[in-house]
Amino acid sequence: GLDAEIIADGCHLPACLLKLVCKCKGRDNVLLTSDAMRGAGLPEGATTVLGSLAKGQPVVIENGVAKLPDGTSFAGSIASGDRLVRTMWKTAGIPLHEAVAMITVNPAVRLGISDRKGRVESGMDADLLLFDDNVEMQMVMTGGKILPKLNDAHTKDVQIGAGHENKSSH
Repeated sequence: GLDAEIIADGCHLPACLLKLVCKCKGRDNVLLTSDAMRGAGLPEGATTVLGSLAKGQPVVIENGVAKLPDGTSFAGSIASGDRLVRTMWKTAGIPLHEAVAMITVNPAVRLGISDRKGRVESGMDADLLLFDDNVEMQMVMTGGKILPKLNDAHTKDVQIGAGHENKSSH
C-alpha cells in the first residue's frame, strides 16, 4: 500500500485531516515529516530566505510557519520533530507512543534502516531525542554523543557527521 507522509505542524493540515489520514491509512503507514527550511528555530517576525541565499525567495516567520512577505501563501515549514509529535498527540489525539512511532519506527522501516534506527534497543545506533512531559526537546544524542543545546555559544561549531559507528551497549 501507499504510505502517507504528513507535515503535522498544526499549520499545513487541520486536526480533522490528521485524524482522517491516520484512520484511512492505519497508523503504521503514517510518517511524520517536516519540510523545514532554514527558518526553523527562528522567532516570530524573523525574516530569512528560502533557497539560495543570493537569489532565494524572502520569507517571514509568522504564526509558526514561513510565509511569503505579502502573507499570501506558505513558503515552508519551520517545524522540528518534537513539534510534529506534540501536534499529533495534543491536537489530533493520537496516543503519544503511536505519534513517536510515526517519526521513528515507521520512517526507519520504509527507508530499510530499521536494523539500526527507529528503536531504543541494544545494538541500535544511539540516536535519541529526550523530551519533557510537554514533548519539548530537552536533549539530543547522536552516535551516543550528547549534542550541545542550540543556545550554547559553541553550537555553531558543531557538525553532525553522516556516519554513526558508535553503537549503544545497553
